[in-house]
Parts: sequence; structure tokens; C-alpha cells
Amino acid sequence: MADSEMRRNPEAWMIDFSKTPGWNYCHGLEMQSILQVWKRTGSSRYYDYVYEYADMMINDEGKIKTYKPEEYNIDRINTGKILFPLLEKTREERFCKALTLLRSQMNTHPRTTNGSFWHKKIYQHQVWLDGLYMACPFLVQYAVQFDEPALFDDVALQIIDVHRHMYDKKTGLYYHGWDESRQQRWADPRTGLSPNFWSRSIGWYMMSVVDALDFIPKDHKQRQEIISILKNLSQSLEKFRDKETGMWYQVTNQLGREGNYLESTGSIMFIYSWIKGAQKGYLDNGYLQKGIDAYDKYIERFIRKDAGGELSVTDCCAVSGLGGEKVYRDGSFEYYISEPIRDNDPKAVSPFIMASILLDR
Repeated sequence: MADSEMRRNPEAWMIDFSKTPGWNYCHGLEMQSILQVWKRTGSSRYYDYVYEYADMMINDEGKIKTYKPEEYNIDRINTGKILFPLLEKTREERFCKALTLLRSQMNTHPRTTNGSFWHKKIYQHQVWLDGLYMACPFLVQYAVQFDEPALFDDVALQIIDVHRHMYDKKTGLYYHGWDESRQQRWADPRTGLSPNFWSRSIGWYMMSVVDALDFIPKDHKQRQEIISILKNLSQSLEKFRDKETGMWYQVTNQLGREGNYLESTGSIMFIYSWIKGAQKGYLDNGYLQKGIDAYDKYIERFIRKDAGGELSVTDCCAVSGLGGEKVYRDGSFEYYISEPIRDNDPKAVSPFIMASILLDR
């Protein structure tokens, strides 16, 4: 899959169908998976693919092309994860400076009253599940690398505060967004919650937990609470699998509703989290077999081998969000099923590669 993606995108800045170079979360997500392929295979061409991107995007002072900290866009933090292995290998000071620059955004990033990060400066008072993945694993890895243990508490706060505000006891799922101010049209005037469960947003949250646990100390006072969140979500997701394919729908809890469809990005994020969670001992070992079975079903349902031998992932939701100015995204069922569906979205490709590495496939 990595080879197929590198043929589709001869230069890494082209990832996510980009027309010009940018520092976007999908670049970081996919290059993180390609760096894992490098570590698994030892083949330098995977490393070189990522290094050439970082070399182009980061100058000697550690400034990142197209990145503007004052925008307070939490999505931009995710790509910083590729800089940890690059710094380890090259010892280039600019990568250290760039990591510090990204971390500095989160020092002053706007927050809710309880301390949860806003999704972006333009989305005031709003917490989206997506943002947990963008910032939390980066921050705890930064905490280890640069000896900043206070970040462990901050990341634990982010994960647990989302559980406090966005968890639905009836389904065991998490709503996509929460508006503390209750001002958005998509927000319930009483709870501030968005109206639906979107599988990929839940996948982002689930991956943020399982990846952050790699770095949160074993004796951290809230580690077990975070693991319990992962366990409960894993159990809840079992109830919402399509019986025939074993996959999950775009709107998670509305199985079989007309217009809803089996969606590949959320499905592989759940599978990755089950596999890694079980391998790391956060989940019962039975989830490893469940993950393996789901992985095989995923290949059957979503992976296509083209005539030239390239692999593709089908049925990817291109994008979904909440609010906005030009076109208002109201969080309705009709909205989620209306967004474009495409092949080879990095948000499916990358966790598929990472799950494949976990299973040595």
C-alpha cells in the first residue's frame, strides 16, 4: 500500500490530493505510516520520501512553510510527529526548533472553561473529537523527548474531559462535537452537543487514546481511567457492526438507514485500535482476534487491486466537519451522507498501513 501511494504521489507534498505544498494533518498521518514501513523494512526509500518533504518544508531556523501558529489550528500539530524520528536520525537542529515551535502553539491555544483545546481559533468554544488525535499523541511524545511531564496531565485532561462532555450513555458512543457556548446552530441548546455519531471522529478519538498510552507513564494517576475509556468504547463499537461485512457505517448507529453507507476510514481506525490495544495489553486479548478477523473482512470489502498491481482503498468519506461560513455543516444525518466519497484518502490508507504493520502483513 505504501508503494502504491508513493507511485500515486511521487512527492510527499502531493498526499491528500494536494495541488501545492502544505503542512496539513493528512501529510503527517500518511508519512507517519510510511516511516513505520521504513523501520519495518529497513528500506531507505521510505525514509527518503519523508525526509525530502521535511527538508522542503522546514528552514534552518525551524520555521515551517505555510504554518501560522497564530491561526491556532489544532490540525497542524499532527504532522509534527514525523519530526521525532527525523531528529533522532539526523540530529538536525532545525527539526528540534520546528518541534518546539509546534509545541509553543499549544501553550497559548484557546481552551474551554475546563481546559479542553478548541478545535480552531475560528471554531470558538468548540471541541471536536478529531482534535484529540491531532494534539494528544504529539504532546505526550514531546513530553518524553523534552522532559516536560506536565503534559501528561494535560493530555489526560483532554481525553477525560471529552468523555465527561461528549459520551452518550445510551449507545456508548461519542458525539462528533461539543459547543460549550451553545451558540452554534448544530449544537443542542441544552447540552451543546452535535446531533449525530460520525464514525471517523470516534476513530480519531480512539486512536488518540491508544497512541497516547504509548507515552503516558505506567504509574500516571489517570492512566487506568484512560484505559477504561478505551475498553468501554471498544465494547460499544461491537454493537454497531454490519452483520454481513463486519464493517461500520458513516453515521455509526444508524445501520441500514437509506443513504448511510459502509465507510472505510472509520472502520480501519477502529480495527487499528482494537489490534494495538490488545497487543499492548490495554484491551482483553480477545480483541486481537476480533481485530484480525475485522482486518480480513476489511480487505474483502474495501481493498481493491488494480490491473497494474496497485492497491486502493475504496469508500472513503473525503471530509466532514461542523459549522463554517461558506457552507454551513449542520451535523445532520443528511449532511454526513452528502459529503464526497473517494478512493485512497490518507485517513484510510494510513491506519491500514499501520494496522498491517502491527499484524506483520
